[in-house]
Amino acid sequence: MANQFDVVVIGGGPGGYIAAIRAAQLGFKTACIDAGKNKAGDAPALGGTCLNVGCIPSKALLQSSEHFHAAAHDFGEHGITVGQPQIDVAKMIARKDDIVTKLTGGIAFLFKKNKVESLHGTGSLKAQNGDVWQVEVDNGGEKQTVEAKHVIVATGSVPRPLSGVTIDNQNVLDNVGALNLTKIPAKLGVIGSGVIGLEMGSVWKRLGSEVTILEAMPTFMAMADQQIAKEAFKEFTKKQGLDILLGVNIDEIVNDGKKVTVKYTHKDEQKSETFDKLIVAIGRVPNTAGLNAEAVGLKVSERGLIEVDDDCRTNLPNVWAIGDAVRGPMLAHKASEEGVAVAERIAGQKPHIDLDVIPSVVYTTPEIAWVGKTEEQLKAAGVEYKKGQAGFAANGRALGMGQAQGTVKMLVDAQTDRILGVHMIGPMVSELISEAVVAMEFSASGEDIARIVHAHPTLSEVLHEAALATDKRALHG
Repeated sequence: MANQFDVVVIGGGPGGYIAAIRAAQLGFKTACIDAGKNKAGDAPALGGTCLNVGCIPSKALLQSSEHFHAAAHDFGEHGITVGQPQIDVAKMIARKDDIVTKLTGGIAFLFKKNKVESLHGTGSLKAQNGDVWQVEVDNGGEKQTVEAKHVIVATGSVPRPLSGVTIDNQNVLDNVGALNLTKIPAKLGVIGSGVIGLEMGSVWKRLGSEVTILEAMPTFMAMADQQIAKEAFKEFTKKQGLDILLGVNIDEIVNDGKKVTVKYTHKDEQKSETFDKLIVAIGRVPNTAGLNAEAVGLKVSERGLIEVDDDCRTNLPNVWAIGDAVRGPMLAHKASEEGVAVAERIAGQKPHIDLDVIPSVVYTTPEIAWVGKTEEQLKAAGVEYKKGQAGFAANGRALGMGQAQGTVKMLVDAQTDRILGVHMIGPMVSELISEAVVAMEFSASGEDIARIVHAHPTLSEVLHEAALATDKRALHG
């Protein structure tokens, strides 16, 4: 029957669509349910938050703003005179939209190529009939039921709401509104100094906004190694001019339809600031509300996370869950790898994912990236370690690029020399971190990296130098 499948995936983001493709590759009759629509709202669009209103469009805007800033401030030292550059915000946004359309269309093509059936709408678990699950697809009130031997829940996450604040995406914005501003706000407020807040704040700062970031936590980038975080804070505030306030308590937000006033307490002092636009980016929460979990007995934690074991199995037979909807870092690449792994487990294979060796990246300028344990975590766990670090200041490639700032730090076990963590801030560290990930997946030692020949001149030599430094034999520092 047309509505019977071996595998049904609920969610078409980077976890779901990859899970569906891999399941189809393994010979399963597969369908993927997704409710995403394009920016105009008149056609389905696969790819989830990441592709439509997250990772991909934000990188497009970051690149555009970096080009603008370079033309205004950096070209001169190369002997290039261009005059005062102008920015066409509408064209910048249109370019971003074109990239999104190309990639979402690419997923639709991959579904056809791999014979994955795409079902538009929201999916929910209805009941189990024997060894088959019934899954309802609701497309704006038009409902159909499909059957599946296995269900993979990949419903992702949604922005964490701020109590008492309504997101209208006109003046008070979430990630969707932040990516679609039609003009540069003179004064931009951002609540939250996480990845979204920093990236969007830096985009509009480079384009000319006066940006204030209000962060509730007393520690900047608490999830990152604090040596790297402190270097980043100094770079963003003193050099780039972002006004980042830590330990802020938001008292009231008033949106009068034209501007947004934020009343807050900072260092026991009550303050008020009025912004043209306000971005609320205080994290994300699992998108598990519409799954009918309680009725079918699917275990969901108080935080809304679907409870799974190490293999992403839920408490229900043949129901799996991956990505932002389950434990572990809320990262697109983590979701994708879990999707692949679950499809392969359904096929009887035994893939493995180490959640401790998943890289994290913040695409600011300079970029920030890390994998493994921070110094703070190692100290708290009582692990003896050695540290090696090297800077980009003396790196020939970084100097040639005009981006010779930042640090690479490697942490190794004091007894075994096994690499425990690598933390970076600097140019293109989003790419450099992959060498550290590969090394840690193969249980490499600091000496292994130190003994590998790195091309010269490249940015990767700074990682090499950090590895040498763990054994007190740095050659350039």
